[in-house]
Amino acid sequence: MTVILDLTISLDGFVTGPAAGPDNGLGDGGLPLHEWAIGDRTAEDVRVLAELTAATGAVVMGRHTFDVVDGPHGWDDDVHYGADQGDRPPPCFVVTHHPPATVRLTDRMTIVTTGLRDALDQAAAAAGDEDVFIMGGGELGASALREDVVDRLHVHVAPLLLGAGTPLFDRVPRRSLRLDEAATVVTRNAAHLFYDLVHD
Repeated sequence: MTVILDLTISLDGFVTGPAAGPDNGLGDGGLPLHEWAIGDRTAEDVRVLAELTAATGAVVMGRHTFDVVDGPHGWDDDVHYGADQGDRPPPCFVVTHHPPATVRLTDRMTIVTTGLRDALDQAAAAAGDEDVFIMGGGELGASALREDVVDRLHVHVAPLLLGAGTPLFDRVPRRSLRLDEAATVVTRNAAHLFYDLVHD
């Protein structure tokens, strides 16, 4: 199993703009971050998204991301992880210390209150031979890097400076990365950068 941290960020390192929340998932000014995935996409953007979706066996997310996707304006039968490819959504594991009172998407969400590593173990069991993707948000992504549980880092760098918001690399220690040059591609919407983490 490969654990992949896959996030879209601004050039200055934010995964959302300011004031992100359940009704403002990408924060103020943050929607252009995902132009490569849901906007005026290039053929290469479409290919990258399709390949990542096809490789996903299970998804791990944090509570803030869950509050957006499970909220009343979040995912449904037509809008969800993998929807663009016509796939059934993969099982999702939500890392939180405070379980939600209700879960709308009960068919695909598992709440894990025992920490990130336990969520990854459950996700790996569900994923089988496919990869486990950590999709958000910034706090969980930084925690995964701090805990050294990430095998690959995919950052889709949008041509955007947000100036503030939710940072990805908050309090992340020094790490060595190796660029996967064969996978990396740049489009007008994002620099899709793929790295292997070097584990000392």
